[in-house]
Amino acid sequence: MRTFMRLIAVASTFGLVAGAAACSDDDTTSNPSPTPAPTTAPTNTPPAAGGAKLRVVHASPDAPAVDVWVKGIDAPIVSGAKYGDASPYIDVPEGTYTIELRAAPSKATDPIAFSVEGVTVPKDAKITAIAAGFLASKDGADQLRIIPLAEKFDPAGDKAQVRIVHASADAPTVGIDVGNDDPAAPEVPALERFKDTGAAGVGLPAGQPLQVGIVAGGARVTAFTTPALPAGGELFVIATGRLGKLPREADGFSLLAVGPTGAIGFIKQNPTVYALHACADAPAVDIFAGPAELADNLAFGGISKPIQVPPGSYTLDIFAHAAGSARPAGDPVSAQPTGALAAGERYLAVAKGLLAGNPAFGLAAFADEFDTKDAARGRLRVVHASPDAPAVDIGVVNGQAISPVLIPGLVPDAATGGAGLGVDPSTYTLGVTPMGQNNTIVNSFTVPVAAGHRVFVVAAGALDTNKGQGFRLLAVDTVASPWAVATINGNN
Repeated sequence: MRTFMRLIAVASTFGLVAGAAACSDDDTTSNPSPTPAPTTAPTNTPPAAGGAKLRVVHASPDAPAVDVWVKGIDAPIVSGAKYGDASPYIDVPEGTYTIELRAAPSKATDPIAFSVEGVTVPKDAKITAIAAGFLASKDGADQLRIIPLAEKFDPAGDKAQVRIVHASADAPTVGIDVGNDDPAAPEVPALERFKDTGAAGVGLPAGQPLQVGIVAGGARVTAFTTPALPAGGELFVIATGRLGKLPREADGFSLLAVGPTGAIGFIKQNPTVYALHACADAPAVDIFAGPAELADNLAFGGISKPIQVPPGSYTLDIFAHAAGSARPAGDPVSAQPTGALAAGERYLAVAKGLLAGNPAFGLAAFADEFDTKDAARGRLRVVHASPDAPAVDIGVVNGQAISPVLIPGLVPDAATGGAGLGVDPSTYTLGVTPMGQNNTIVNSFTVPVAAGHRVFVVAAGALDTNKGQGFRLLAVDTVASPWAVATINGNN
């Protein structure tokens, strides 16, 4: 890691910070002559004589890029902090430091954003120091801090030794369910915020991806799939980011893996899938992935509970509903591939088509890619899942026509752009016409749009009611979790 974390870590090693305060360039606090700046050391060398071996990890999701200055030195010693970086181990001489942070790029006369004074550096230790918390907060419960962790991993043998650190400033005390198989009895039952699992590490199976469940109140909150862990490896796995952000966002809740040679990278949450029943002639169904039931008695227009699975491609087996949660004997009515599901993403899997007709029954997965920055407007993404509607135009009803056209030429089985169509908050009467025939309104719908809403609008059901459920819109709200669906019937 390139920046402020090096000396911030020095400042707080073993909690020996004498004081931390904002200060200005005319501060007259006495400061001894600074000792030499830290120097990079090879990973496995011991600390230099009279010093310590130190590396730092930036796990503060709101800390901007900063330059780090040592009072008495006329140039920054490091420049530009990046969230998720880890420095090499460095040899740190004994001494006392005053450390000043300035927004990057900076010069000595620029304002000091944060300073740490009277810092004593101990010797003969190997330390990973983690910056955690929110730089912008003044609340002692979640504000920026350094978590200095002296390394004393036990010999790992054929396992990986993993030290798990809870560094997510807005997450509560959590349990860690290794294997993600029993949320009622997690291997680490209560890991408090800004605490870790101990210097020795936790021995975990090596050579294969590992499932890790995050548990709160006896229930699974989310889960992760780690890369294959190295036998004998010594790793830090740091829970960081904001629980309140979407998993796909850069500062969303995730795991940061750090190995002996530096940061390996962020591990995003396992993908989440919601199944929406939009097959016009299908009865209520049960959906299975292997022996596990993912949806029970899902009727037309209904949405399943969230289904979280490891990244990958899956086949979902669909059966006519039967009592109980056991997989029925015999073949499913349909077996449908999901396509590739990526970590950090959420998907709407739409069951569409016809069981007894053309187009054939199928499953299409659409990622939640809504623009989250346009909070003043609503966002709509329209999916064409009607089995017998042609390519259509969709727009605002104006007399006997639609004008303006908001969505031109939406063909069957397609969806509009992932970011969603930005729409000002209001209640709209939207009309649907055959493509290019804007004065031939097939049906119209009253659609309320609220600021900040991000909604899949699925055109489902058949124009010909002899084929099953009639034409309508299914509106899936993705803002709240779990997602919810509302039916919008036509005005005609």
